[in-house]
Parts: sequence; structure tokens; C-alpha cells
Amino acid sequence: QVQLVESGGGLVQAGGSLRLSCAASGRTFSTYVMGWFRQAPGKEREFVAAINWSGTGTYYADSVKGRFTISRDNAENTVYLQMNSLKPEDTAIYYCAADRRWTNVVVTSSACDYWGQGTQVTVSS
Repeated sequence: QVQLVESGGGLVQAGGSLRLSCAASGRTFSTYVMGWFRQAPGKEREFVAAINWSGTGTYYADSVKGRFTISRDNAENTVYLQMNSLKPEDTAIYYCAADRRWTNVVVTSSACDYWGQGTQVTVSS
């Protein structure tokens, strides 16, 4: 069982930055692929970024490529999402998720084993 707790959300002006954190419980964090997703009001949840078990491989949605960076610290059981050059369209609840399979995170997010409760990010224009 893995519990995920996100933090770091808030209100920021367009062009600003935020860093989200997702702390995981358990001793098997390094065996999970980690992902960030977001859901804006009235829209479906969408994939944002993923990182592999060791942190050597990452993948991003086109909408955030070049602006967001996902990273992880396996010693601290934490995954991060550094968000720069934020835009109003980045406003959403951001969730982290964990799964042992890369495809479950990147391709079929609904199959992820574990989800956090989400953290609100609001970008004002």
C-alpha cells in the first residue's frame, strides 16, 4: 500500500513559478513509476508528466514541455513538479499517481494503482 500526499499548490500570477511535492509512504517508492496529472473545472483529467523508477527517464505532455520539470528523490520518497512560466490555462487540481508500469502512467492513467488527494494550482492573468 502506498499513500501519496501532494503539497505546494497555491495562487500565482501568470509567468510565475511553483514547485509541487508528492510525499509517498512505504519502503517501495523506488519501484514505482510516478506521474503528475491535472484536472481543470469542467474538463477531464489529463496527463502532465511522468518519471521512471530511477529518475533517468521522463516524459511530458506537449502543453507543458519546456516549462515543467518532473524529478524524484528516492531517499526522501518524494516526487516533484517544478512549474515555470505558468499560464492561466495551467489552473487545475494537480494529482500525483504511482504505478509499477510505465504504460499505466503515461498511456492509461486510469489504471494507476495509487493517487493522492490533489493540490489546487491557480494562475491569475
